[in-house]
Amino acid sequence: MEVAVLGSEDFVLGFRLAGVRCVHIASADDYEEKLMKLLDDSSIGVLAVRSSDLGHLSPAARARAMESIAPVVVPVGGEEGDLREKVKRAIGIDLYKTERD
Repeated sequence: MEVAVLGSEDFVLGFRLAGVRCVHIASADDYEEKLMKLLDDSSIGVLAVRSSDLGHLSPAARARAMESIAPVVVPVGGEEGDLREKVKRAIGIDLYKTERD
């Protein structure tokens, strides 16, 4: 399973530099269509998207993206949640949990 990223040219640049090879550039006009295709791609395990881009989706598309398990959609940037919740959602385990939690 691959890590993929979807977004504008500026957004995906950092992921490319980090070595992510599955990069998809989308404009506001075709973002939702490309997202839906990527959600159906069984070779993708994690899909990184800009959290602000999710606000431009239809309610049904946003719900599908946020509830997706394979691939797990990880919003990056903004106030979409803290890293602990993103990691927990992505792998199903709370790595930050201590014996006191």
